Amino acid sequence: MSAPLAGRLPDRAFAGVLFDMDGTLIDSVAAVERSWLRWCEEFGIAPAALAGSHGRTSANTIAVVMAERSEAERARAHARIGELEVADTEGVVILPGAREALETLDRLGVPHAIVTSCERDLAAARLAASGLPRPSVIVTASDVSHGKPGPEPYERGAELLGLSPADCVVVEDATAGLVSGRAAGAGGLLAVLGTTPADVLAEDADVVLESIADVDWVPLDGAGVTLGLGHH
Repeated sequence: MSAPLAGRLPDRAFAGVLFDMDGTLIDSVAAVERSWLRWCEEFGIAPAALAGSHGRTSANTIAVVMAERSEAERARAHARIGELEVADTEGVVILPGAREALETLDRLGVPHAIVTSCERDLAAARLAASGLPRPSVIVTASDVSHGKPGPEPYERGAELLGLSPADCVVVEDATAGLVSGRAAGAGGLLAVLGTTPADVLAEDADVVLESIADVDWVPLDGAGVTLGLGHH
């Protein structure tokens, strides 16, 4: 039986589930690193400056690492990372348990969404490359004014499901996303390993698991799901 790496699962029902994408549902780490390393080389940025940026929008990352550059250059840099990332989807694959989670929630009729820091074109490219089933609701950085770690993405995701964030569990792999979910008022924060150490995730998450494969989605009569630890 799989046990949490830290914390405990919220002992309550959730009407909906809000999933991050990269590092949570799909593995795009190699493609992300290739794209951003090339971008750093082109724009004269030390790769070390990107530390801790996973889970943030590219615009937010560029605003930090190019704070001293002109607005025009930041805009050019933002357009370029978009080009690089959309063009590189090699090795993008579904993470363990992700397909099963989406299919189970579909079967149970539990509202769920992807809430990603990718912009719309990049999210579409990575979903297509991975073959992950597409939920009917996907919120990207293109759909909000302020991305993660601000609350707007998860607020928007819940709204599009017709739910309050307080009735949803957020599933994340990055600190920026957990902070976003907490700020939105999510009813639970579940973190999975992939890009961030368990002890770092534990600072913001209710519970840290190895992967989504460690969750059982237990249906309740007309009231969503509870989260159980599965036998995997």
